[in-house]
Amino acid sequence: MPSTLLDSAPQVLNLGLESFNDSVTGNGGAALQLDWQPPGNADPALAWKLAQLMGDASDPQSLGSKIDAANKLACEKIISSRPMLVDVALRADGVWPEMKGERILLHAGAPVAWEDMCGPMHGAMIGAVLYEGWADTHEKAEAMLQKGEIRFAQCHDFKAVCPMTGITSASMPIYVVHNTTHGNVAYTNFNEGIGKCLRFGANSPEVLTRLKWFANVLAPALKAATRYAVDGKEGGVDLKSIQAQALLMGDEVHSRNAAATALYFMQLAPALVATDVPQANIKECLDFIARTSQFFLNFSMVASKAIMDAAHGIEYSSIVTATARNGTTTGLRVSSLGKAWFQAPSDNPVGLFFPGFEQEDANPDLGDSAICETAGYGGFSLAASPALTLLVGGTVADATNYSRLMYNITTTKNPALSLPNLEFDGAPTGIDVRKVVDTGIRPVVTTGIAHKEAGVGQIGAGIVRVPMGCYVNALEALAEKYGVA
Repeated sequence: MPSTLLDSAPQVLNLGLESFNDSVTGNGGAALQLDWQPPGNADPALAWKLAQLMGDASDPQSLGSKIDAANKLACEKIISSRPMLVDVALRADGVWPEMKGERILLHAGAPVAWEDMCGPMHGAMIGAVLYEGWADTHEKAEAMLQKGEIRFAQCHDFKAVCPMTGITSASMPIYVVHNTTHGNVAYTNFNEGIGKCLRFGANSPEVLTRLKWFANVLAPALKAATRYAVDGKEGGVDLKSIQAQALLMGDEVHSRNAAATALYFMQLAPALVATDVPQANIKECLDFIARTSQFFLNFSMVASKAIMDAAHGIEYSSIVTATARNGTTTGLRVSSLGKAWFQAPSDNPVGLFFPGFEQEDANPDLGDSAICETAGYGGFSLAASPALTLLVGGTVADATNYSRLMYNITTTKNPALSLPNLEFDGAPTGIDVRKVVDTGIRPVVTTGIAHKEAGVGQIGAGIVRVPMGCYVNALEALAEKYGVA
């Protein structure tokens, strides 16, 4: 009797190298390639630590079960958070008194020394020194920075997040956001629009003039409008509500904020005209915001920061509460592991480039804006934004699949963040270090792409993956803290 197996074309399920499929398909067979990697980043010792950190339903007192319970609590805090814009501080040193006592510049990401900073961060640091009047030439500003006459600090350590280089100095205005559910506060600076901006390392007179206009015109106007919202029945501007609505309108509220900016504009305009801000200033402010589709980005970031800080500091939790990049390294913070950064060299974003630029011009991943993905927006909500399909180099289905993939490394779904293209399912929420190391799936981030040289500015937009080394280092720290060998 003939064997069906031997007489029919082979049908293979391949867990190995994709090239193994060639011999099958070349001989008339069919091969299905599974995107699988060995757990523990293919390191047996790490895999054993991972196994000891995983949950055990039969033993609620096991370490893994304690981590599961802590992660559930962290996600409850994430989902219940309500970040509200409640004020605009006209000067950063009015919020952070230490900025009055010494010269401090905040930057994005984990700590980085001057000699290790990327070109855009060098340019932005020089621009901030000129903006503050600490030096009157580029050369003098750079010399001060090289000699250590100005202290560097991280935005995250000041409860703040700022895009790209993240540079924030004493006299710059900042937004104040209150998480009304849990009581914590977060801060961010103002969005500069596109083109040559300080956040991309540009420091020309036009850049500094725009920043002075922010301080003298835009910030006082937005402060008045925000106070009007606070004093009214709303109690401020509900940023999470705007983010949730924008997901239904084609934004993922990281790389695309057109809908969110429009929703904010709709709330801002009537509030502004109800204040005593001069008519000419109102027109200038509304014109600027109307031309700046990414204006809401900083609001999305600070809302995400307020949300994720509420989930930080929970004993046993393996939830990632911050993801940030300084243009050299990418770093994570984990709920139960304090202020430690778990770092690895940053990858280069891949995507679409403006005319005249190419991949070789790109700076490694940069900015605090990956806090959006950490809270479930951005790449985790990419299914909501078909307009960003070109950034991932494929079809709408490809973009949707990124969101589906993120469910494998998160703890839950956020019902407040509905993704229409996933049948209104909630966005993936609560990145679990254990699941990333177990599956080998790295979180995807939608991002702007900066030129590696200071002053050139944004040259494109695309996606990037968070380095696996960050999660491996975090898992090792979890294992050490909780006595796993």
